[in-house]
Amino acid sequence: MKSLVPILTVVAAIMVLWYGAAVWMNSQWTLDQAARAGTEPSFSFIVADTMAQDRPKLPAPHQVISELYDTVIDKKITSKRSLVFHAWITLSATLLGFVFGTFAGILLAVGIVHNRAMDMSVMPWAIASQTIPILAIAPMIIVVMNSMGIQGLVPKAFISAYLSFFPVVVGMVKGLRSPGAMQLDLMRTYHASQPETFWKLRLPASMPYLFTSLKVGIAASLVGAIVGELPTGAVRGLGARMLSGSYYGQTIQIWSALIMAAVLAASLVAIVGIIQRITLKRMGLAQ
Repeated sequence: MKSLVPILTVVAAIMVLWYGAAVWMNSQWTLDQAARAGTEPSFSFIVADTMAQDRPKLPAPHQVISELYDTVIDKKITSKRSLVFHAWITLSATLLGFVFGTFAGILLAVGIVHNRAMDMSVMPWAIASQTIPILAIAPMIIVVMNSMGIQGLVPKAFISAYLSFFPVVVGMVKGLRSPGAMQLDLMRTYHASQPETFWKLRLPASMPYLFTSLKVGIAASLVGAIVGELPTGAVRGLGARMLSGSYYGQTIQIWSALIMAAVLAASLVAIVGIIQRITLKRMGLAQ
């Protein structure tokens, strides 16, 4: 119970600031309407009106919660107005891209650690690739893959993989290089081959680093899937939901999709954390 007090305190502070910002940002519309009508609104009227606008600049928390209830609980998950439906579309691209990015990242990391030429050539290119803004490269990826007849889930997954592979590469390289000189010397005294050193020493030592990278990678993969939906004119997915909300000034819809994306990201990171604890415990590496 005591551990919940700090969390609830932070949540309460966020809610107070959020409501205050909603009143401040939405009050101008109320004042303008009152000026046109030739009336002087009271403070209580301003507060009440800013909490109930259809298209506020900043929706109040209760408006977002109401929209979430309507689109998550009330709507059937097969409905195109259901956030669960849109979240599943985005999640599918996220997981596919995460698998691609993780597989590519691990292979690159193994090559970088065991091959000097790859270390000197591939690693700088991997770092340089992350300097390109994803919003700039995503439309090019979509257009090129569409010209090749590849549409739907794969282009979005490719963008997700692009964002998720780099954390895996960095973490896996660090993990594979984590065994000290004494440990490596011990493997040599046992006449262990390079593959045996990899499987029995380097790979187990890299697991804590890998899972830390996977937590970053799965969140980045979700961002990539959402960004991949923006330049395509997609009508399904959380990114498409945000985009349609921006077109029609439906800020409540945008914020509900943002909250859904945040919940989805937190859930994915938590699942990776659970797998991490189970895996490290079975390997005898749990702290």
